[in-house]
Amino acid sequence: MKPSVKSLIAGTLLLAGNAVHAAQFHVLVFSRTAGWHHDAIPAGVAALQELGKLHDFTVTWTEDAQRVFTDQELARYQAVVFLLTSGDILDARQQAAFERYIGAGGGFVGVHSAADTEYGWPWYTRLVGHMFDHHPAIQSAVLKVEDAKFPGMERFAPRNLVTEEWYAFKPASGKLNYLLSVDESTYQPGPRGMGAFHPVSWYQVFDNGRAFYTALGHLPATYGDPVFRHHLYGGIYWAATGRGLAR
Repeated sequence: MKPSVKSLIAGTLLLAGNAVHAAQFHVLVFSRTAGWHHDAIPAGVAALQELGKLHDFTVTWTEDAQRVFTDQELARYQAVVFLLTSGDILDARQQAAFERYIGAGGGFVGVHSAADTEYGWPWYTRLVGHMFDHHPAIQSAVLKVEDAKFPGMERFAPRNLVTEEWYAFKPASGKLNYLLSVDESTYQPGPRGMGAFHPVSWYQVFDNGRAFYTALGHLPATYGDPVFRHHLYGGIYWAATGRGLAR
């Protein structure tokens, strides 16, 4: 039985509609921990899934490195988010696949304890930019904008009162572009702060790919903050597309 003209038109429109509404990019969210396990991970995953719906990108979440850290699987994604990861989470083969992914132009987004991950992998240290050193107790402090022209930065005030677990970092491993810093005079950084300049978020072009990092995101409630969410989306958008930098 031949299909009717009406059914053919309906099918054509359905295919056209699917093409129009295709997601703008695809993101892998990886939250495996082999050290400290943050109780904010579920809130972080939920926030990223909601951002995907709001901004029309797909989110695939997993903690199974064996399943996703292969050349074939990573090629499906325009950005990979290390959400609150910790410790040694990838084996040598998986590390090599991720290096090739970034080398082929992929994007990396690190959130909070992504800087407390894979200390023995020098390439990853360079990708992240700064590695975690220590932190004081959770406190409110003044967060300062260093670069308002990066995607997702437009909702921050020049100075913002924010409550966070303020990471202090080891020295930078490359030339980074800084987005946010915290004013150490506005909280108690403990016996070893970072001094006059204490970075909190940055980005860089790295090995043909793109890397964005934010130290914010320790508390579950932070993932409900629309300003933080927009900051996180800006990093994902740039890492996935390379677009959005003001000229």
